[in-house]
Amino acid sequence: MTSTVHRTCPLCEAVCGLTLTLDEGGHVTSVRGDKDDPFSKGFICPKGASLGRLDEDPDRLRKPLIREGDLWREVGWDEAFAAVKAGLDRVADRKSIAVYLGNPNAHSMAGALYGAPLIKALGTRNVFSASTADQMPKHVASGLMFGHPLAIPVPDLDRTDYLLMLGANPLESNGSLCTAPDFPGRLRALRGRGGRLVVVDPRRTRTAALADEHVFVRPGTDAYLLFGIVHTLFAEDLVTPSHQVNGLAEVREAAKHFPPESVSHRTGVAAEVIVRLARELAGARTAAVYARIGTCTAEFGTLAQWLVDVLNVLTGNLDRPGGAMFPKPATEFGARRRPYAVGRWKSRVRGLPEANGELPVATLADEIETPGEGQVKFLLTIAGNPVLSAPHGDRLDAAFEGLDFMVSVDPYLNETTKHANVILPPPRVLQSGHYDFALLGFAVRNYTRYSPPLLPLDGQPSEAQILARLAMIASGLEGDLDAFVIDEMLRKAAETPGSGIEGRDIAELHDALEGETGSERRLDLMLRLGPYGEWAGKGDLSLRKLLDHPHGLDLGALEPRLDEVLKTASGLIELAPPQLIEDVERLRGRLAEEPPEIVLIGRRHLRSNNSWLHNVGPLVGGSNTCTLQINPADVARLGLGGEAVVRSAKGQLTVPLEPTDTIMPGVVSLPHGWGHAGSPQSVAAEHAGVSANVLTDESTIDVPSGNAVFNGVPVTISPTGVITAH
Repeated sequence: MTSTVHRTCPLCEAVCGLTLTLDEGGHVTSVRGDKDDPFSKGFICPKGASLGRLDEDPDRLRKPLIREGDLWREVGWDEAFAAVKAGLDRVADRKSIAVYLGNPNAHSMAGALYGAPLIKALGTRNVFSASTADQMPKHVASGLMFGHPLAIPVPDLDRTDYLLMLGANPLESNGSLCTAPDFPGRLRALRGRGGRLVVVDPRRTRTAALADEHVFVRPGTDAYLLFGIVHTLFAEDLVTPSHQVNGLAEVREAAKHFPPESVSHRTGVAAEVIVRLARELAGARTAAVYARIGTCTAEFGTLAQWLVDVLNVLTGNLDRPGGAMFPKPATEFGARRRPYAVGRWKSRVRGLPEANGELPVATLADEIETPGEGQVKFLLTIAGNPVLSAPHGDRLDAAFEGLDFMVSVDPYLNETTKHANVILPPPRVLQSGHYDFALLGFAVRNYTRYSPPLLPLDGQPSEAQILARLAMIASGLEGDLDAFVIDEMLRKAAETPGSGIEGRDIAELHDALEGETGSERRLDLMLRLGPYGEWAGKGDLSLRKLLDHPHGLDLGALEPRLDEVLKTASGLIELAPPQLIEDVERLRGRLAEEPPEIVLIGRRHLRSNNSWLHNVGPLVGGSNTCTLQINPADVARLGLGGEAVVRSAKGQLTVPLEPTDTIMPGVVSLPHGWGHAGSPQSVAAEHAGVSANVLTDESTIDVPSGNAVFNGVPVTISPTGVITAH
């Protein structure tokens, strides 16, 4: 007998609804798009279609492992946690502890709910994550402009008339910091209603091929291009901000130094194209500018992300239908924060400032290798593989060997977790509840959905229980972490004027919460206190309502809400934050430089997500391969054959070539997340590829955010067998 169940896909940012068929043994026999999901409406991509294969991957760890020398031993959970406690008890100084959080934490309930309490219990400021290898520039720019790092406006895709997109390839990525199931269909609909889509990218990606216009740009020069557009808006009196702002004069002054004629040389974009883009943005009935990872992971990533929203403000398109708008997620709750700041503390070795409570992953190896007070000796990784995902990853690979103790919460023995003393594997996907706390805050339409566990745990602790127990070990306390967190949230809400439960009895409210687990009760609390919740006096949303609506709930189109979102001390949009105006001088200083002859950029694959889906057979091969894309003119000019040696300041690789005219001359592209040679993951080892982060440089960062630089990396290319001086 089979059963049909419904679930949100947890494999990327699109949050698509899935319909799964399970046999009587709980095995997935088919996966389809959930046609009754009001947001994704049946859309599915190859990753979602392979969820069953991922869930039952035979290489996935089922029991904890303890490393003894070069050998691994399966143990019970009590023994594993006892080993963790023994390792932590040997830590004399909590400053010597570091935590690394990988990308999948953004796709799990446990990562969202238990990461912060665990870090607090560990008592360390050495927190690193995939955010500084990806999106930190956007958080910093939004924090400085709007007062909150999560106040990130997204393009109102379903209503805009004009979309200017830079460094994003949603036909492959399914979207990033812009949650939009069926992103391709939404872009086609934009064009179908007479709108215009312009894509700026060093490659003619699948997204660029769909657009009305594709503009080639040299990698890492997006800030120059955007400043050229800003300059034109001021020069032609096309500035029409719809909100009161601070810093308009400062932005005008800064833009004077970047006329289209000057930035054209640096960007490779003709001056007349820059001027035309400015006029089109200003002249469109509604418009939005959107930029993603290609612009974030560059040397001026924060300036580029800032200028994206400067343009949305200057053209009057911020916080208006069809422009760039702020979603209202169902679990949004919290009192007004203190004004946003970066650099509240700095890293020990390089003095790099924190952002959002994190230090740049580009300096993690420094903290492990450099002796002295606070040298990192104990490392906890959660769902992360920085050996493949961080800059100069082979240096981290070597640094991890010098740790006194390492713990990994991860379903795989991989390039990073092989260094751990203890590996704690979370349960299978279908054994876990799922709610997208992070991603629904970036949705292009307000929406909510909860997926309860579909299969029993069978004695395996949930990921939430694993992280909660680690927190209790680290704190030295006993008790129920979830109950403590719930009571604390209720207390704060009951003391907050106008919260909806002001003055009510905390014990009574606690008892009213529903849910089979502490995670579900915490979700219930957040939903009830959220903007659509029954305790906020603005709706009837609760966990019970989501359980009664397994396909999810449409909460409506995005609406103007800047006044609710804005958290700056002035109460205004800070259009010219001093930290960013200061960094403009660094940008000016590089304007006249000649670009390197060849630079390296990354590449997204529809059937991949960083390093963690390379062990799923149906997802590897075909277009999802580790090749170096290169323009045929460069192949001929350099006398290359079927493969070539790529060298950077940090390392070299021999890579098979994929000549294609879809990439600019002088630019080569290598996807990251590969490099699985010798991996115990059988499929990944068979399709090992090479790690692009052998080539990237941890000493080069985006200064305001500390983000690593993966795009625009200078390299040389030579035929195999040819020795060149470096």
